[in-house]
Amino acid sequence: MRWERFFDDLEDQLASEWEAERAALDTEAERLRLSRVTLADRLHQLVSRDDPTTASFELSDGATLRASVTGVGADWAALMPEGRRGAALTPFAAIHAIGMPHPDLLRSARPTPARSVLAERLTFGFVLRDLVRRRIGVSIHLASGRTLSGTIDRAGADHLDLALHDPGAPRRTDAVTGYRIVPLTAVAWVRADEAPSMP
Repeated sequence: MRWERFFDDLEDQLASEWEAERAALDTEAERLRLSRVTLADRLHQLVSRDDPTTASFELSDGATLRASVTGVGADWAALMPEGRRGAALTPFAAIHAIGMPHPDLLRSARPTPARSVLAERLTFGFVLRDLVRRRIGVSIHLASGRTLSGTIDRAGADHLDLALHDPGAPRRTDAVTGYRIVPLTAVAWVRADEAPSMP
C-alpha cells in the first residue's frame, strides 16, 4: 500500500512539474509575441465599424481627444473625435499616451490579422497629399499648442505648405491671409473638414 501511494505522489509531482514547465513556456511565448506588437497593430485592433472603442488620446500639443479609431496608416491614425465635426489625423510620433478601459486595452494586444499592404504603405505625407488633391480645409494643431487654419497647397516628404484663411471658408486668393511652411515633425494633429479616404 505504501509503495502505491509513493508512486502516485511521484506521478502527481511529475505532472505538476510538467504543467508548470508548460505554463512557463506559454508565458515566454506570449512575452515574445507581445515584444513584436507595434502601436499600429494595437490601434488597428481598435478599428471597429460595429462597436467603436472610445479612447483618450493625449497629444504632443497638450490636447486630449476622446475619439474612436477609424483607420490606421503606416505612421498615423485617423480618429473620429466625440462631439466634433470632421476627422482628426495624427502621426504616431505625436501620440504621448492612450487611455482606455482595461478590456479594450487587452483586446488591442490580441494577435492581429495581417494588415493590408496598402494600409502599411500609406504614410502621413500620403494622406496629407490626398487632402491637397481634394482641397479640403484643415486646422493644423502644432506641437507648440498653436493652431493654423487654411488649405494645404503642397505636401512634401517632410513638410507641407499651408495657405492661411478663416476656418470653414473656401480657399480663395482674396481670403488668404498668409502662407506657412510646416515641418511634419511639428504637427500634433490635423482636423480635416471631411474624413479622408481610407482603403
